[in-house]
Amino acid sequence: MRERLARFQATKKGRTTVAVVIAIVVLLLPHGFDDHWRAVFVDALAFSLLALGLNVVVGFAGLLDLGYIAFFAIGNYAFAIPTAGSYSKGLFLQGGLHLPPVPHWHDWMWLLLLGAIVAAMVAGIILGAPTLRLRGDYLAIVTLGFGEMVRIVARNLDSITIGSRGITAIPHPQIPYAPGHRYLFGLAPVGYYYVMLLLVLLMVGVITRVNDSRVGRAWHAIREDELAAASMGVPTVRMKLLAFAIGASTAGAAGMLTAARVNYVSPDSFTLLQSILVLAAVVLGGMGSIRGSILGASAIIIIPEYIRSRSPSFQDYRFLIFGAILVIMMIFRPQGLIPSKRRAIELSGEVAMPGKGISDGPEAAAALGEVDDGTP
Repeated sequence: MRERLARFQATKKGRTTVAVVIAIVVLLLPHGFDDHWRAVFVDALAFSLLALGLNVVVGFAGLLDLGYIAFFAIGNYAFAIPTAGSYSKGLFLQGGLHLPPVPHWHDWMWLLLLGAIVAAMVAGIILGAPTLRLRGDYLAIVTLGFGEMVRIVARNLDSITIGSRGITAIPHPQIPYAPGHRYLFGLAPVGYYYVMLLLVLLMVGVITRVNDSRVGRAWHAIREDELAAASMGVPTVRMKLLAFAIGASTAGAAGMLTAARVNYVSPDSFTLLQSILVLAAVVLGGMGSIRGSILGASAIIIIPEYIRSRSPSFQDYRFLIFGAILVIMMIFRPQGLIPSKRRAIELSGEVAMPGKGISDGPEAAAALGEVDDGTP
């Protein structure tokens, strides 16, 4: 017994040490590189936010969303339209949208972030409410159509989005941190890195808590067998709608910060390929794994950029290599780089023993009282 306890403490100590080392590296990372690589790290964090949000939809609830990048686009435009209109005194371009300038809009920086989150969340609810009764391929087709619809509307709504030319007059945000003092997010990406890192950590905490609650158990029950989950009293449509809302709001937050850093928004940035890349990050890292989503997203952004910097010709073959890597992963490690415990058990074919394993089925969830069975 003592030996087991000693091994457990050693393992816990080792995990703590690794966590501390990773935290130090992540905090100091931008100070060891130039602005180009700092911008790459910011993109990796933004992509990690997208992967975290899509992991809620695909990995937890088992809903295939092929138009996820549309919520990222909504977050971009939710920040770009009011700030660019104010910055240009109510004029984007000749014949463009006229907006009255908002005085001291920089003081409303965090409200704009909240607005982008709410806008994307509302879009997720609007999409999900009439369509989440669909399942499997039918739901995937509807979400694919929604993603393309948002892009096409943004391309053709010249009076608001400036169409394919994009919105370019997006000012750098400022954050007041003391009376009479502001931090200006200029061209240097260091400030964006830490804000994006803070947002990633916040979303990791929120998603972890939700996944460990009865909502998370309901999602896993729906993923395993939606019909059985419904028969056990799980409100399947409501739970799926909540997954869509959380995933969409996460993408909206990433979109707002990306628009603020890049200072340019164009509908050509929100193609089906981007949705596929986010999905690839979730699959590569491990569906249902929060750490895996971050690792997969970071790998998809950082590794190709590193190889491109060493060999510019790699740019022409990166998607071919991505496809080959995913095929190899599906054959030899279908659970992903860092699989969740539940996913690893499912794909290994192991049978969880009572008190030792993890059960996600609707029967187990209902028996444990973790899923609302509709009784008062």
